[in-house]
Amino acid sequence: MTTPLTPAIRVQGLEKSYPKLRVLRGVDFDVAKGSVFALLGSNGAGKTTVVKILSTLLRADAGTATVDGFDVATRPADVRQSISLTGQFAAVDEILTGRENLVLVARLRHLKDAGVIADGLLARFLLTDAGGRAVSTYSGGMRRRLDIAMSLIGNPPVIFLDEPTTGLDPQSRIEVWNSVKELARQGTTVLLTTQYLDEAEHLADRIAVLHQGRIIANGTLAELKRLLPPAKTEYVEKQPTLEDVFLAITGDDTTDDTTDSATGS
Repeated sequence: MTTPLTPAIRVQGLEKSYPKLRVLRGVDFDVAKGSVFALLGSNGAGKTTVVKILSTLLRADAGTATVDGFDVATRPADVRQSISLTGQFAAVDEILTGRENLVLVARLRHLKDAGVIADGLLARFLLTDAGGRAVSTYSGGMRRRLDIAMSLIGNPPVIFLDEPTTGLDPQSRIEVWNSVKELARQGTTVLLTTQYLDEAEHLADRIAVLHQGRIIANGTLAELKRLLPPAKTEYVEKQPTLEDVFLAITGDDTTDDTTDSATGS
């Protein structure tokens, strides 16, 4: 008989309240190791609060949570060694080059061969050609990819991405999506918060819907679709979406993105 794998993240009965506002009302979910788990919900649903508790930035009022086997309340230092957090806005130094940002973080983590680490991450996130340029010349998608690359220094087994594509254009969103997929292929566990349904659909192995402080649905995309009545078969002409049109007329070439950013357009 095989023993079930311990989840990378386990949340049980999580509660958090502020004066006159109850944010989390007993949240439960598990995240399997090496998977992408999407916490889907509208603004104010409590997604960021969950991430702050799991990353030891906030203490829960009740319930328990473990990350990489460590209790977030009793072993916060061990949790912080196991995770990386990318917030809603890219935490990059715009004066430094992309490579210098990566080298700085590697040195702050007291890692050897900081330059080698930086070059490897630039290549992994398709930023080698832009690595010598100031980050102030980067597009939104490039900054976000650099931000995610910085969060991977030290190879944390768990990464939290809190609404990583907020404010990005369609092309930049796809660049970030590809980066997240690559994280999963490399075996990193990703907890992704988002309010975009298509983002959860494209990226997540499992999706939990957080609404008014509670998980109201949790499963794979196929399982969640089975919650609805069987679809009726209708023959209609499929029209392209605005995103289809945008990508068709602008192309899907990240080289163009780099050139535009360098010229400031």
